[in-house]
Amino acid sequence: MNNHWNEIIYKFWSPIYDRFFNSGEFLESRKRIFQEETFTQNQKILFVGIGTGADLEQINYQELDITAIDYSKEMLDKAKEKFKDSSIQFFKMDAQNMNFENNAFDIIVGSLVLSVVPDPAKCFKEMVRTLNSDGEIIIFDKFSPKGSTLSPFKKIMRPLIKVLGTDIGVNFEQLYEENSENLLVREDTPIMLNGMYRKIVIKKIST
Repeated sequence: MNNHWNEIIYKFWSPIYDRFFNSGEFLESRKRIFQEETFTQNQKILFVGIGTGADLEQINYQELDITAIDYSKEMLDKAKEKFKDSSIQFFKMDAQNMNFENNAFDIIVGSLVLSVVPDPAKCFKEMVRTLNSDGEIIIFDKFSPKGSTLSPFKKIMRPLIKVLGTDIGVNFEQLYEENSENLLVREDTPIMLNGMYRKIVIKKIST
């Protein structure tokens, strides 16, 4: 995967994305994730890889200070249209190289983004960099199994699935290990498909 290919593939996905990833089990998972989280007016919140805005539909966005980014213009346009009467700030931006200062946000949400970006390690580092001390990162994504490798079938399928704009082989434990200084995993909960999809909440510890 690379940014140019992602632009192409998500231009295709944009008209039908909600039909697949904002309905059924995906919708129920999003509801569960955000019903368990409380956001307040004094927090600065960043949604990384906002897509069509599916996550925003699960929170009281009108009362919050929200910034949302995505690399796909078409996906971002869908989100802007949905929330055109809100104060949400939308930006076309690369999640691997965000144009925000260090420690800029109190909460960062990344749903189905680490498995999409060409370099998930760079994306995760950017999330950590832009997160304020004592802030939290909320992740909803699919990862390779804990403590084991992909099955032979998934290894075969992985390159084909990447063509569709996503990766089934991202290892969260490796991402975390490379950036674990001043971080603490507060929650790691299986959400969908026997734990392939997980909700992970990471706290940045003050130094």
